[in-house]
Amino acid sequence: MTYKHQWQNGTDINLPVGKLVCIGRNYAAHAKELGNAVPDAPMLFLKPATALVPLHQPIHIPQGRGECHHETEICVLIGQTLSGHVTKEQVRQAVVGIGLGLDLTLRDVQQQLKQQGHPWEVAKAFDSAAPMGTFLPADKFTDWHAIEFELLVNGQCRQAGCSADMITSIEVMLEFIAGIFTLQPGDIVMTGTPEGVAALKPNDRLSLSLLSPVQATWECVVADA
Repeated sequence: MTYKHQWQNGTDINLPVGKLVCIGRNYAAHAKELGNAVPDAPMLFLKPATALVPLHQPIHIPQGRGECHHETEICVLIGQTLSGHVTKEQVRQAVVGIGLGLDLTLRDVQQQLKQQGHPWEVAKAFDSAAPMGTFLPADKFTDWHAIEFELLVNGQCRQAGCSADMITSIEVMLEFIAGIFTLQPGDIVMTGTPEGVAALKPNDRLSLSLLSPVQATWECVVADA
């Protein structure tokens, strides 16, 4: 199924499908669980639009490339151009939607790339590497510093996070990104994952939920190998 940005009620969002800008190691506990240093500045990498798939469809894991880990993330949809020096007010006006998505990661491949000092995209930017949920209007999120979310796998809690625990807040990271390269309408920023990442297996059932300040749940299953 071709990916389109959609509201939670299933209607299409009239924005093009753009790039994904991802933030690595934005939760200290996640960096620690993988034995990584906490960065001094936001660590950016990109996923192309071809990585996007609707979250409700079965997740297809690349075969023969080692473990594929789930990384549950708050995702923000950009509705207005952000470029150069921007203010927090401009950032607020530019974000039209907030939801949850998965940053699928070929962990064994990533470890090899890190050891060689190479970029991560081979492990992060493959087709279908970004299952994305639908979006809720950004104005429903009155406090971007108190967004709580969780991931259940087969009914067991794997990840639980809150934006208050981010090393770099959503507003600051969007300001930082805009100062490096332009964010365009239809782009998505994936804001980092909390601890609890683990390998997915065929037929795993996933439930991603926003818990506060609004509630919403998205469910999906890992395809049979």
